[in-house]
Amino acid sequence: MSAGGGTKAIIAALAANAGIAVAKFIGFAITGSSSMLAEAVHSVADTSNQGLLLLGQKTAQREATRLHPFGYGRDRYFWSFVVALMLFSLGSVFALYEGIHKLHEPAALDSPLVAVLILVVAIGLETYSFVTAISESKKIKGDVSWWGFIRQSRTPELPVVLLEDAGALLGLVLALLGVGLTTLTGDPVFDALGTIAIGVLLGIIAVILIIEMKSLLIGEGASDADLDIICEELAAGKVQRVIHIKTQYIGPEELLVAAKIALEPRLPLDEVAQAINDAEQRVRNRVPHARLIYLEPDLDRSTVTSS
Repeated sequence: MSAGGGTKAIIAALAANAGIAVAKFIGFAITGSSSMLAEAVHSVADTSNQGLLLLGQKTAQREATRLHPFGYGRDRYFWSFVVALMLFSLGSVFALYEGIHKLHEPAALDSPLVAVLILVVAIGLETYSFVTAISESKKIKGDVSWWGFIRQSRTPELPVVLLEDAGALLGLVLALLGVGLTTLTGDPVFDALGTIAIGVLLGIIAVILIIEMKSLLIGEGASDADLDIICEELAAGKVQRVIHIKTQYIGPEELLVAAKIALEPRLPLDEVAQAINDAEQRVRNRVPHARLIYLEPDLDRSTVTSS
């Protein structure tokens, strides 16, 4: 994923969420709606999250050091993991607490039409952010499904923003239902139930993000398609076969490839070096994000033993 695409989606989400958060807090102050308060805290969490994603992109650009020879690309995974934790703690847990509290101590809403108006405007702003994230994601998603894109993407920002925006839109609809049903029936329990539903929704999204970001932090290898291409390009020229290979993403756009390759026997040293250089170039031509390639030349022991 290009950094520009992710940055555009993050900035759109940050601007939308900041404006929405202010509007929701005003709405809560006027109406006293717990759904509105839960959504306001949700928007504050989302706004903070966009700032953390931008921070991750910035710190990941630092030059490699002796202590961190492979650079800081995984900073983007770390801050995305923090985003998931914040969405869970500030968004989900608070909404569940507030909803359960209002369920036990229900309170009538003041000026509920104000809350409805603010929620409708918020849905419009959040839709803009969501459409931007979808548009940027389509540029790199390819033929995989949206769920596949979220699960398989090695770049964290767009999947995070997509899930956040989807959760925000569904949360707004739930808040609108809660406030609307409370207004129609005069029973504040619907507002409390809407708040609890928002908490459950945010919890589900947060858990999905935590699982995905944890996997990236631990280290994921190349996709099956990329691994097939890498092995195909390595096993060409004077390389007889790939004996074994390991890959790992050390950053969203930086794949480490380490492999032991069997070369033709009795090659002069200069031809061994050239064969390795050629193999590396073939891989980089087909898989540009395979930036770090370490190849260990060896003989094909299975051929030697059987002869």
